[in-house]
Amino acid sequence: MLFLSALITGLGLGSMYGLLALGFYVTYVVSKTVNFAQGSTMMLGAVLCFTFWVTLGWPAPIAIAIALVGCALWGVAVERIAVRPFVRRNSEAWLMATVALGIVIDNVVLFTFGRDPRGMPPTSLITDTFSVAGVRVQPQQVLIPLVGIGLAIAFTVFARRTRHGLAMLAVVQNEAAARLMGINVGVAVSVAFAMSGFFAGVAGILIAPLFTISSTMGTMFGIKAFAVAILGGITNPWGVMCAGLLYGVAEALITASFGSTYTQITAFSLVIVALALRPEGLFGRAGVKKV
Repeated sequence: MLFLSALITGLGLGSMYGLLALGFYVTYVVSKTVNFAQGSTMMLGAVLCFTFWVTLGWPAPIAIAIALVGCALWGVAVERIAVRPFVRRNSEAWLMATVALGIVIDNVVLFTFGRDPRGMPPTSLITDTFSVAGVRVQPQQVLIPLVGIGLAIAFTVFARRTRHGLAMLAVVQNEAAARLMGINVGVAVSVAFAMSGFFAGVAGILIAPLFTISSTMGTMFGIKAFAVAILGGITNPWGVMCAGLLYGVAEALITASFGSTYTQITAFSLVIVALALRPEGLFGRAGVKKV
């Protein structure tokens, strides 16, 4: 029973890590850069949803939709402000620039939203429960992995079946050839960062009812998601998602077995060991270099 409860909790957390890591994946394969403000974008999604829904009293579907649009636009802003100017100059300063921009948005939220953590109003997804093999489960805990895996499937369909998705794949394969074919590489990169922000926003909105909302809620999630992206093999989207689920389940099992005191130490130690054994990630492939 303890194992089943930890498994359900871990799948929910793992889906959030997987979604955030999927954002790292999509920006990396398209532009060879990542958005280290991803955790802050997750926090922004939760804060915007709370503001529109609870503070302003807008209907929940509208609040969620506008919050997700805001996160996608923020992703584009990160690319335009903190990534593109440095990439054009062949500088890797975008790494620190995205970190700095994340700190900026964290502090903007701190001064506008407030220092005190807040909670989403209770809904039937939280208050109602049902039994699975004697374990009481909240519908929200089931909804999170379903949405996470569903978005991963939708992303795969988008990448392989739509014009914009195929354009992104062309950029991934060969940027120079994509330009010669008339593909606007700048737009493809912006779309990748918008999708990254969207994934982070979904993660923040889904996890918000289970946690308190604050300006710092995304920091640890962002760090863990990047670890998951590397662990899964950052160029493999389904590897990244599977690594997120594995990490979430491992974290929940460690917490249930030994207590939260040992969760971070043990989980990150396992990541280090896994990467020491497979530097390319659990589901990644070692690169082939021609000489």
